Amino acid sequence: MITMEPKELGIMGEDLAAAFLEDKGYKLLEKNWRHGSKEIDIIAMKGEVLVIAEVKTRTGNYFGDPEEFVGTHKQEHLIHAANGFIEHTGHLGETRFDIISITYWKGGWELNYIKDAFYPVL
Repeated sequence: MITMEPKELGIMGEDLAAAFLEDKGYKLLEKNWRHGSKEIDIIAMKGEVLVIAEVKTRTGNYFGDPEEFVGTHKQEHLIHAANGFIEHTGHLGETRFDIISITYWKGGWELNYIKDAFYPVL
């Protein structure tokens, strides 16, 4: 079991997620981008697709897998912030919402990448 402050754990998880995406050929545009009080952990491009990635990092899954903590309220915040980014940049192409779930256990990191984790409701 790893012991560190939640903020430190979150930063470590976001760094691991960013490196993972870069290794997979994604172009990182922003980390911790804010639109008012809403924040997007990672904004990247894969080809012409804008990728909004939420990173959830935990030190175990006793209370559930990290991705289970991206509920509808958090999804609404991400959609609102993504709309702000799209307005700010003028992006006209496809947008995708992904979750990167990271769990530290057994002395190592386990990363689960969920593409198209959810879709905005019209």
